[in-house]
Amino acid sequence: MSITPPRSTQPTSVPVFRRILVLGGFLAGGIGVVGAVVGGLVAGGTGVVSALIGTAMAVVFMGITAGSILLANRFAGSQGAVGAFFAIVLGGWLVKFVVFLVLVVLLKDQPWIAPVVLFLSIIAGVIGSLAVDAIVVLKSRMSYASDVTLPAASTED
Repeated sequence: MSITPPRSTQPTSVPVFRRILVLGGFLAGGIGVVGAVVGGLVAGGTGVVSALIGTAMAVVFMGITAGSILLANRFAGSQGAVGAFFAIVLGGWLVKFVVFLVLVVLLKDQPWIAPVVLFLSIIAGVIGSLAVDAIVVLKSRMSYASDVTLPAASTED
């Protein structure tokens, strides 16, 4: 007789995405500080504002991705909830796309924006969040089939 440890009710990806959010916050703080200093040196006050707005945009987009997956994980675990999981994740991506387009249109011709500084801050945030995602997932030590329950062994042979 084998004793199996009790299974956690939360998917194993939840701690991974929580760690991504925490490390992403630290990354955003660093990008914000460096971007504000460099933007201030290059373009004065508009450079600082542009760097901070670009960093905030990158943080919001990263947070929407991880947050939507954390929210969708609440529906994981049952066959009927697979559609809800993917609807929430896809909805998060659509929200990011629409918000990005709205912000681009609103900020496009503003005199208090340095477009190059804004662009570089967003790019630094995107590349940095991809690096954080990769590092956290690689260090997570999760198996490839982490939330799978195997059927009990049959003794009828």
